[in-house]
Amino acid sequence: MMKWEKLLSAKRWGSEDKYNPDPAEARSEFQRDYDRLIFSSPFRRLQNKTQVFPLPGSVFVHNRLTHSLEVASVGKSLGRIFYNKLKSDDPDIDNQLPLISEIGNIVSAACLAHDLGNPAFGHSGEAAISHYFTDDAGLKYKNIVTEAQWTDLIHFEGNANAFRILTHPYAGKGYGSFALTYSTLASIAKYPCESLAGHNKSQIHTKKYGFFQSEQSGFQKIADDLELDKVTDSPLVYKRHPLVYLVEAADDICYNIIDLEDAHRLKILSYHDVETLLLRLCNDPKMPERLADIDDDDAKISLLRAKSINTLIGACSELFYNEQQPILDGNFNLSLIDGIAEPYRAVMKDIAKISVSKIYNYSSVVQIEVAGYKVMGGLLEEFIPAYLNNHSHYTRKLVDLIPKQFITSKTDEYSKIQTVLDFVSGMTDLYAVELFRKIKGISFPSIA
Repeated sequence: MMKWEKLLSAKRWGSEDKYNPDPAEARSEFQRDYDRLIFSSPFRRLQNKTQVFPLPGSVFVHNRLTHSLEVASVGKSLGRIFYNKLKSDDPDIDNQLPLISEIGNIVSAACLAHDLGNPAFGHSGEAAISHYFTDDAGLKYKNIVTEAQWTDLIHFEGNANAFRILTHPYAGKGYGSFALTYSTLASIAKYPCESLAGHNKSQIHTKKYGFFQSEQSGFQKIADDLELDKVTDSPLVYKRHPLVYLVEAADDICYNIIDLEDAHRLKILSYHDVETLLLRLCNDPKMPERLADIDDDDAKISLLRAKSINTLIGACSELFYNEQQPILDGNFNLSLIDGIAEPYRAVMKDIAKISVSKIYNYSSVVQIEVAGYKVMGGLLEEFIPAYLNNHSHYTRKLVDLIPKQFITSKTDEYSKIQTVLDFVSGMTDLYAVELFRKIKGISFPSIA
């Protein structure tokens, strides 16, 4: 069984020698995680990365940055409610578990970081990178890497990429770079296994994974220090850190509800469509009267959204509290949103169906997915061969376009391919499109 006294640690990645176990010193460390993330370049770049809807012009909808901020807000509430319940049951809890009051800050920081590894063009960006290796020019590299490394490449995963961004010693950035606490890093690992396990259903029931081969030993170091339960050594699989459930719930709550709000602003869904769904979550018999006093449909949906999120926060936090023991035992095999009580669980399933049928298959969303395949694949087919075989004037010029922070001193092919993936996956939507057009000769760069 996992224990909170080990799971909550202010030890910092890359700065372990400076660790001070004094709880009085540790309490501010998790807020520092949040601050380091929010002021970081990878976090700022989320402003121009697609959430669902591509570059919508004059109609403002959510991008990865606004989504992450909202998830962090919901995550903080989930963590704080859990702590308040513990405190109510046992007023002496802070003396027994000195860092338990920091759960809200840990979850909030992890929520900020949860999408850092997602490439441009939403989830289609991940698929486009994988496609390059499975069905495109990258297939020829299969025999120059190990089986486990190849599985990383053909199933490129934003979750694993986020862990890499936060722990990899990029050139000139200093070892540890972000130097986040172990607890925050473990709380973003939604799928704490390597890619061989993530895509082997006989080993673990998930299609995703949490760390690349290059970061496997780093994750193992954190997991062992926090005493996460290990499932298997080969492939490497751990049970989730309990706070992952709260980070996941915050993400699920936000995107399910707010995608509806964005779809209404873009006139994909009618006001009636959204009201019909969200009214069932509001848990407020006076809501129809309150809505009748508001003339603006956007304002009505804002109220419905706020009340719905509040209901889901309450339902998920209650479930997390009630199921704390199975979660610590590693035996809770649902997401919180899939385990909440009826009628709310049924409403969330209806929202998921509507989202797939009317939002995620909307024409502009599909167009950005197709464009993502062309742009990401086009960048990889130029930069990967150039970096692996840098022998001509043209390839040297291409390699010169890769920022020095991504260049590796390692000579193996897997590390070199990762260099290019670090560069390309970090691009914003606009930068990826602009660079693609320039290196393909579609547009000509200006001097300025």
